[in-house]
Amino acid sequence: MTQMLSDCPNWLYLVREFETLYRNGSAGGSKAIRSHRKRVREMLSAVIAGNPSIEDRAPETKPVVAHLDRALDLGKRNALEGFSRALERVRGELSWEYGYERVPRTLERKYAYCEVLGPKGPVRSDRIILGFVLFAPNTTYPQHSHTDIEESYVSVAGAWSENDAAVYAPGSLILNRPAVEHRITTGPQDPCLLAYAWIGPSERLVSPGMTFSASRKAR
Repeated sequence: MTQMLSDCPNWLYLVREFETLYRNGSAGGSKAIRSHRKRVREMLSAVIAGNPSIEDRAPETKPVVAHLDRALDLGKRNALEGFSRALERVRGELSWEYGYERVPRTLERKYAYCEVLGPKGPVRSDRIILGFVLFAPNTTYPQHSHTDIEESYVSVAGAWSENDAAVYAPGSLILNRPAVEHRITTGPQDPCLLAYAWIGPSERLVSPGMTFSASRKAR
């Protein structure tokens, strides 16, 4: 029998953590971020109201998941502790993946993501993608961009830098416009767990075509 979101409290609570974040978090005075947050919030509210199906996906792990316990412990120490606790409830059902056909060998043990809401579920939607990215300490996630997809990251645990421009602490949100290239680095001591939201055309969300940019020297 097909289960719906309302039948699965742990998934519902996790999705509501995203909705709360994009409703109550700060835009820092940025009109672009305020607009993005509103779009995410409205799409997510519609998804929850529609009570989508929950699809079984075979759990899958990656080497970086060995750092998840530490990331969850760190997340429980800050204002987004609800995220860590809600994610912990479903951790055994998560499918961690790379998203690229070819992953640099240096990244195989340091990165993975899991989609919790989107075309690949388990909470199904073709309007928006929500998920988590986990980075090991001392990771460089190469320069890349997303065609037609607007992306936001929110730090749940750990600090990180994008394009070497600033350090983002837990609770920080950064917005990446479509086709804007970005590069992520993490510090040497702790892992970094980011919650993310993608919005864009349904056909692009189904098949994002993730690729890394041509290699460039960091400035």
